[in-house]
Amino acid sequence: MATDTSLQLNLGSLRSAMSLTLHTHHASRIWHGRAASEGKPGIVGLNGFIAIANKIKRGAEQDDPYSDWWMLRLEEKLTQTKDSLQALREQVDQALADIPPALSLGENMNVQPVKLPLFVNAQLGFLAVYLLADYDDLARKLILAHHTALIDRSTLERWLNEGAHALRSLFSLAQQYRYSGCTRDDFAAKNAAARAALEKLGELPQEVLEGTLRSRYAPPIIRRSALAASVPQDVADASDDNVLAEPDDITLAAAGDNAEASA
Repeated sequence: MATDTSLQLNLGSLRSAMSLTLHTHHASRIWHGRAASEGKPGIVGLNGFIAIANKIKRGAEQDDPYSDWWMLRLEEKLTQTKDSLQALREQVDQALADIPPALSLGENMNVQPVKLPLFVNAQLGFLAVYLLADYDDLARKLILAHHTALIDRSTLERWLNEGAHALRSLFSLAQQYRYSGCTRDDFAAKNAAARAALEKLGELPQEVLEGTLRSRYAPPIIRRSALAASVPQDVADASDDNVLAEPDDITLAAAGDNAEASA
């Protein structure tokens, strides 16, 4: 039987429904972040970090060396944050180890956890999701340890704040990302766009500029000619110096604060 080699399969994109379940208000606040208010700057949440990570990935696809540099910086910061949470977990586990063998403690679970849909297109975003899930689990154990008199109130608050600070420090770093609008070809040609990017964003390590040093999660580069170059609007938006979070993040943050205030 003859085979039609010209036959093409019109396959669509793969999709998987994803969600994150949180049991503590502490983790929920980190998800939402905080909207800017009088005397208080806005704090980007995990949802805002995911949006930024997606933009950085798209910038790296467009051969923007600054986006590649930011992927490396965030990958390193993610590792540091994971180590910080792991150190806290070891302290909590040590406290819970003091439970008498005759006493059996079950998991500290919320009877009405919040289930949040996830729309993540960047691996760095997923790594941050895992860290928030770890913090939620850590917070549940800390609350249980305090409830059962294994740690005091000041220790509970100190360890919760240390974990939250580690995550917010990660998100705060991502807020500093700016899309340069340049490619490595611009830097090779030393044209006006490259000179403007260098003046505004600073020098890059030579290995990053040459493309020999990239994040292990860096996407393949989409090569384009200078004449046909077109920057996606969502990537271009990341270059706005006034962008701190997506507009929806501000709305979600305010909604989250109001919900928890009434809880």
